[in-house]
Amino acid sequence: MPELPEVETTRRGVAARVIGRRIVDLQVYDPRLRWPVPTDLKDRLQGYIVEALERRSKYLLFRIGLGTLLVHLGMTGSLRVYSRPPARVRHDHVDLVFDDDAVLRYHDPRRFGAMLWAPSPVDAHPLLRSLGPEPFDPAFDGDYLWRVTRSRTAAIKLALMDSRLVVGVGNIYANEALFRAAIRPATPAWRVGRSRLTRLVSEVRAVLSEAIAKGGSTLRDYVDAGGEPGYFQLNYYVYGRAGEPCRICGSLIRHSRLGARSSFYCGRCQRP
Repeated sequence: MPELPEVETTRRGVAARVIGRRIVDLQVYDPRLRWPVPTDLKDRLQGYIVEALERRSKYLLFRIGLGTLLVHLGMTGSLRVYSRPPARVRHDHVDLVFDDDAVLRYHDPRRFGAMLWAPSPVDAHPLLRSLGPEPFDPAFDGDYLWRVTRSRTAAIKLALMDSRLVVGVGNIYANEALFRAAIRPATPAWRVGRSRLTRLVSEVRAVLSEAIAKGGSTLRDYVDAGGEPGYFQLNYYVYGRAGEPCRICGSLIRHSRLGARSSFYCGRCQRP
């Protein structure tokens, strides 16, 4: 599933091509996404200019006229911008056509993504209104993480992946940040002290920043707006490396399950 770095990489690539462009057409080939594409979406978009393209958590927010086109990539979705669009292939579901003949195409084999209209203010939309702070927001710091985890008996990794506490830290990057912060994923959140949480916040930001700089991670389907894969996966310390030697101490990386998700850690470098 595309996580924050992949969505941010997509946002940057798409923004350069669509901000300031007028939408002249919307072609919906298959509306059956996670939620059906609204039947009146074309009427809401046609003739309007894309004023801005922002990201909230893993959602892309196209600011258009009196509202926002809200896009989520789901598990296998991607957005590609074409100057001369090729013939459609299977799982190409939506085309957004601009006044320079460029086409923004939404492709999604599993159709778990979404393309919805959100009237202003967009933060009041049901999909957004309960979200926690962004990981790069100054409000997300060690003191904040310490306060919101004092009564949490769940594993620190699960707390880090809870979008009500902080958004956008998916499974891959939670594993990597916890390794860098020397914290085992299964450690109960309430047991992690303030200083270690402060370090964890710093490592979350560092991991996400590095991943964005490298175009995100491509494990299966993900490509950016230009069709290029990410390559942060070449820099993983623990994720997907069970049984391989730790890049720091040489111990074998371990694997466990937390909340039905795979967790990877080094038993020597990471403390409970």
